[in-house]
Amino acid sequence: MTLRMTVEATDGAARAGTIVTGRSSFETPAFMPVGTRGAVRTLAAPDLEALGASVVLANTYHLMLRPGATIVEQLGGLHRFMGWDGHVLTDSGGYQVFSLDPKVDDDGVTFRSTYDGSTHRLTPEDAVAVQAALGADITMVLDVCPPWPASDTELRTAVRRTAAWAQRARVAHGQARVSGRAPAGQVQFGIVQGGIDPRLRVESATATIAIGFDGYGIGGLSVGEPRDLMLPALAATTALLPADRPRYLMGVGDPMGLIEAIALGVDLFDCVLPTRFARHGTILTAAGRYNLKAAVNATDDGPLDAACPCPVCARWSRGYLRHLLMVSEPTGARLVTLHNLAWTFALVQSARQAIRTGALAALRSDIAAVWG
Repeated sequence: MTLRMTVEATDGAARAGTIVTGRSSFETPAFMPVGTRGAVRTLAAPDLEALGASVVLANTYHLMLRPGATIVEQLGGLHRFMGWDGHVLTDSGGYQVFSLDPKVDDDGVTFRSTYDGSTHRLTPEDAVAVQAALGADITMVLDVCPPWPASDTELRTAVRRTAAWAQRARVAHGQARVSGRAPAGQVQFGIVQGGIDPRLRVESATATIAIGFDGYGIGGLSVGEPRDLMLPALAATTALLPADRPRYLMGVGDPMGLIEAIALGVDLFDCVLPTRFARHGTILTAAGRYNLKAAVNATDDGPLDAACPCPVCARWSRGYLRHLLMVSEPTGARLVTLHNLAWTFALVQSARQAIRTGALAALRSDIAAVWG
């Protein structure tokens, strides 16, 4: 394996540590901004570097359609393509199984392009090949992400197919590494499914662990289910996952969800929430979220968040930033995106520090008072 995780501190089930890859290293818990098409919306690589981002997620489905994995490969792979020297994690396209309602069978997925309606086929082996061409540092197996609510039959079928596809993907990844089609340092994560049923989560985790991966994704949560149903399923999963492997909760990025999952031992997160909120004028702050477009902010000379040390809060007023959003000036979306990501990174950093000092329960209580 070319990935190593060292757990340096714990607080209950929560862990703070370092992940070392063939590229470099980064601290956990870590939040990954979503760069769906090879860019975090409104930002560029220098912005992410200034924010202190260590990993960016890119979307396999979108990149395989536009501009195409072959073109990205010809242009030097995602890192050179994006001008980004940090880590890149690519999802497998499994979320699109959930969101685009394609035809799914035991061999793979058939879907229509959201760009031009053309038909495409994606198998576990195809997902490995596309991600190898993209040149990501961390890749994900193709999985089946069922909706919520889902019947027991749907969940069991998703668990069965995900496990079978994981086995095929692991073989394909090994072959790609040996043949040189995949970058030498590229690693692969398996994915645990099972909906909100703790028993199915245990079944899926057990099967995925038996295959043996560099890390483990936890999928099929944060798809609409209430948090009080999500957390027991998450706890049943993290309790089984190997202590020396990263645990990645896919698609969670709200403040309370982050803290609750960190408390259960999750290491990695991704979510569009901070950036999507920003583009629509929703601002994350220590006092909660608010709508910057509200008329009350038109003449407010104060920062987005008085407690935030980010460069945006240090320089520009609510009134100015609201004006930019109201006239659809792209600079506005860019600046508030920078703030929301800086705020999210600071929250995760505070969780890392709280784990190291045994104060995570106090932080969780503070966050719950505002965001619970």
